[in-house]
Order: sequence, then C-alpha cells, then structure tokens
Amino acid sequence: MTNNELTMYTDGASRGNPGPGGYGAILFWGGHRKELSQGYKRTTNNRMELMAVIAGLQALKKDGLRITIYSDSQYVVKAWEQGWLKNWIATNFKGGKKNKDLWLQFYELAKKNSIRFVWVRGHADNPYNNRCDELATTAADGGGLLEDEGYEEEMGK
Repeated sequence: MTNNELTMYTDGASRGNPGPGGYGAILFWGGHRKELSQGYKRTTNNRMELMAVIAGLQALKKDGLRITIYSDSQYVVKAWEQGWLKNWIATNFKGGKKNKDLWLQFYELAKKNSIRFVWVRGHADNPYNNRCDELATTAADGGGLLEDEGYEEEMGK
C-alpha cells in the first residue's frame, strides 16, 4: 500500500425501515486504523449505508487518494460502479429517487479522490464488514442519537 492508497469498510443498519439507525466505518491507512460510528433516531438502512461512506470520506485529511471501499450494500456499490448516480444527477433524481441529499454530498466528496467500490457479502466471513455491522448496530441501539434531518425533510416532517 502506498501513501496515497486508503482502504475503507462500511456498513449501515436500521431497526425497522424506517427506525433508529446507525453506521459504522473502518479506515485503513498504512499501519493506521480508525473506526467511526454514529446513530440516528429515525432513518433507513440505505441512508445509513451511504452515510457510512460519507463519514469515512469526511474524516480524510487530504485529497487525491486512491480509495477502495468495501460495502455489503448493492444500492451503494451499483450506484457508483454502474453509473446510476451520474444518471440520477443528470435527471435531478427524477422519478422519486430517494436520498438525494446524501447522494449529492457523497458526489462532492468523491470528486476529490479516485474511488472504487467492492461488494462484500454481509454477515459472512469478512471480519471488517462484521465489525462495521457491530459498530452500526451498537450506534443504532445506543444513546445520543441524532436527527437525520435529510430523512425528515424528504418525508415532509
């Protein structure tokens, strides 16, 4: 691994969909490891999957990195790897595509680096994905839950 390569594992969870939720992310940079997590009062699983990626990217202190992100979310992986997101942005999320606020936030962060997503099977034998799941569910079940303002706004609350 060179100085401009970072590996990230991410996962999101919600207790009910919608319901209390959380995300977990692990960043690997050289010999360093950083874990991130946060819980929200009312959100969805897809929002937390995406929020894990955003939180990981926001934690970076420099741009121009080559980043490999491992996720068990087909929604997140395919949106980037198969170009869905570019189409959603080009059509202003026409047809009721959800999570516009988070996708636009992710897109701005993604432009600063070279990002590749790799899908991993959830709840299987990948110890880092399992740790992210543990971080996400612990955050969802914990105290100090934040408001997911984007979700509430999208739902018209």
